[in-house]
Amino acid sequence: MLKRAHELEKQLVDWRREIHMRPELGFQETRTAARVAQELETLGYRVRTGVGRTGVVAERGEGSPIFAIRADMDALPIQDAKDVPYASQVPGVMHACGHDCHVAILLGVATLLAEETFPGTVRLLFQPAEEVADEEGVSGAPRMIEDGAMEGVDAVVALHVDAESGVGDIVLGAGPVSAGVDTFYATIIGQGGHGAMPHQVVDATQIAGHVILALHGIVSRRIHPADPAVISVGSIHGGQASNVIPEQIKLSGTIRYMDHEVQRQLHEGIERALKIARAMGGDYELEIEVGYPPMFNDEMMTERIREVAADLLGETHVLTRKQEMGAEDFSYFSTQAPGAMFMLGCRVEGDERRHHDLRFDVDERCLPIGAALLAETALRLLRRQA
Repeated sequence: MLKRAHELEKQLVDWRREIHMRPELGFQETRTAARVAQELETLGYRVRTGVGRTGVVAERGEGSPIFAIRADMDALPIQDAKDVPYASQVPGVMHACGHDCHVAILLGVATLLAEETFPGTVRLLFQPAEEVADEEGVSGAPRMIEDGAMEGVDAVVALHVDAESGVGDIVLGAGPVSAGVDTFYATIIGQGGHGAMPHQVVDATQIAGHVILALHGIVSRRIHPADPAVISVGSIHGGQASNVIPEQIKLSGTIRYMDHEVQRQLHEGIERALKIARAMGGDYELEIEVGYPPMFNDEMMTERIREVAADLLGETHVLTRKQEMGAEDFSYFSTQAPGAMFMLGCRVEGDERRHHDLRFDVDERCLPIGAALLAETALRLLRRQA
């Protein structure tokens, strides 16, 4: 399988660069989706478009088991600063996280599996909007699930290119591997006034300082040291003049957790911290927006991927993944069926730039490796479960 995938390398690179040059933001991936559908129809897949708004679902085979493979398609609102022929041609939009690679790899998987016979069904999920949510706060994965993308699926896998790992390495682990993420929005309400007369006001700025310190103490003093958790304040806004104490300060930040009981404790801790405002004569408003759940890699699925990777790449190239506090909406798919995601090394040697950098790039030799791993995993699982 790896040998055949390497024979497709030029086509994979061409697909990746075509998509890289014409990136589209979440829920706007109309051109990418149309291009994907065209290639899949040429390969003989049954194709459904408009899934989860701009997603594509393609199938090959019949009956059970159904094995799904997902690739996200959306880009980021970043200006591409690379000096390469395939740099983004869309001002202010760039594939800075490698989703162009994911699309090219899954098209490669489609090509490889079109040459095989197997029991059951392969379902390819080309997902919109992993990076963003719609006006209702919902990202692409749950939108695809609402449209039936996971109906009848027995197992689901995905990969993500990883700029911290070298080409030829994969990184994976079982259990919770990436965090759930929520976002909090708080308004601290005081009584504004002249900066020269602080004794006449309820200083929302002073209150905010105490609240921020309390927020940053929640994890270290309220959460068990063995439980991964993060609260970070990312935005502070208030006031417009240097000699005016503002009436309100607005804070927002991110909440990360691996366990839903820890999530509950973090939410309660944020509420308690904001009550400082009342103790100091002010008030507060708080909204917590619940986001992606933690991502859990099924133990059996993880072991199957590990076996395939060891056979294709060698044991020394299969590395163990540590828990990370980043979030990934593949977690929605893996709550619908046993699932696993692994990281595919794509580091450009000598380049320290990482994901979401305005000069982010990959070593394209990773593309056939990813395609071979996913295709071989699909074949082995279908043949084992049939």
